[in-house]
Amino acid sequence: MKIEITDSAKEWFENEVGLEKGNGVRFLGKVYGSTEVHEGFSVGMEVTQPVDVLAETMVNGVTYFIDKNDEWFFSGYDLQVNYDKEREEPIYHFIEH
Repeated sequence: MKIEITDSAKEWFENEVGLEKGNGVRFLGKVYGSTEVHEGFSVGMEVTQPVDVLAETMVNGVTYFIDKNDEWFFSGYDLQVNYDKEREEPIYHFIEH
């Protein structure tokens, strides 16, 4: 499982969330909404430090990660995090692997 953070998504997280080197961002499954591959669930995120990591990538000193507790949500997919200019928020793509 891989996590890809596009340059535009990185800029959004740094500017809007105020991330700095040493911060962590956890991606998780949350009830409500939908994704390309899930009905009734969407991707949530929280600023927190990694503990029990399933997958991670570091960009500009920030660790973007998925916790092992969320394996059920991401299993079988890589996660690409991009930025939607029209909605002015991150957009998440699930890439089957």
